[in-house]
Amino acid sequence: MLDNKQRVKKGVIKTYIERVGAFSPNARKYLISIMIYGAGFGIHRILFNFFLRSLGFDETFMGLLSTVSSMTVLISALPMGYLADLFGRKRSLFVSGILIGSSMLFMVLFPSTFMLISTNVMMGIGASLGGVATGPFLMENSSDVERTYLFSISSGLRMAAYSVGDWVGGYLPSWFAGFFDISAISPTAYAWALAVAGIMVLIGVIPRLMLKRNTLPSEERSIFAPLNYAREHPGMLTKLLLPMFVTSIGAGLIMPFMNIFFSNVHQQPDPVIGTMFAWGSLAMGVGLILAPAFADRFGKIRVVVFSQGLSIPFLVLLGFSPLFSLSAVAYYFRLTLMNMSTPVYQTFVMEQVDDDSRAMVASLNSMVHSFGRAFSPIISGVLQVSYGFGPSFMGTISLYAVSIVMYYFFFLRRRAYNE
Repeated sequence: MLDNKQRVKKGVIKTYIERVGAFSPNARKYLISIMIYGAGFGIHRILFNFFLRSLGFDETFMGLLSTVSSMTVLISALPMGYLADLFGRKRSLFVSGILIGSSMLFMVLFPSTFMLISTNVMMGIGASLGGVATGPFLMENSSDVERTYLFSISSGLRMAAYSVGDWVGGYLPSWFAGFFDISAISPTAYAWALAVAGIMVLIGVIPRLMLKRNTLPSEERSIFAPLNYAREHPGMLTKLLLPMFVTSIGAGLIMPFMNIFFSNVHQQPDPVIGTMFAWGSLAMGVGLILAPAFADRFGKIRVVVFSQGLSIPFLVLLGFSPLFSLSAVAYYFRLTLMNMSTPVYQTFVMEQVDDDSRAMVASLNSMVHSFGRAFSPIISGVLQVSYGFGPSFMGTISLYAVSIVMYYFFFLRRRAYNE
């Protein structure tokens, strides 16, 4: 019996190595870019709310900025889908990185209310363009054999890079504070740390310049193809997008505020939160990297339903445990389980549409992902000021449960799609 288990294990490892070895040169360059970009973005996400708080802004304004960025992604998603087709995947990914990195620098160079809102709009446009180009790019630079692995490892490496950025970000303000002989929680210390993040994101676009363009000839491209697909398959689009829409509303209630949650509720300092976020991103990265092996064995939709379903109890423990240690452990498990299915489902969605329609479907995916996040953070910010984090967590738990039920009835129970 033990020998059989060992043979199965060796077979899984061998298959995994073969799938990764099949990645194209374009895919490998993109993965390098993602690791550099992810480290910079990890620094930004762990420190930006603290930077705002050091400037005197409260959670309501933090929620407003998150809403502005998400609303920009929402509004610009469809135009960016067409722009991604016009530019090509390489140029779209390059421009996306430039916009995001530049906006990070402008935020700290000119931290007025107007500039903070404007740069979040700029970041939202960059995120929208990159988001709608990434899925089609990965599809065009992979075959059926290694595709799920490429999607998952791309997300996994991004999370691993986030973990590095989170860990470094937790200490950067202290390092700059010592260098300039200022307080570690001063706006200047945070600004220097966030400037490092913006520079790293800009460096991350260099591998994207080395990508080989891989676009359809103009005579093969139809501007009406996405509209035709939407008209011909409204039911499929609804089933593919609706669960993600519900999830996005729930995620927007708590995810933009996790650093504030651990700071306010559990009274943890920046270095501890940064280290915790780093380990959380690393744990999620491991989950994402393992996800394609589970998808091969159990099917994509089963991985989505069961991993997200198992995350719910940990979300309850995260939000309502009085002990920081239990809350932190629950944070790791929830983060890993809830997110490991994301690239698996993204692959599943991309496989349901034809080549000409992928950018449009990626745009709609981005829109529904951003729609909930566009409104729920500001609602959550107001609730937190008046009632704390309890109502926000209850809303997230309920909405996640609804989305899991949708995945089950739309795809798994009826077996509507072949995996």
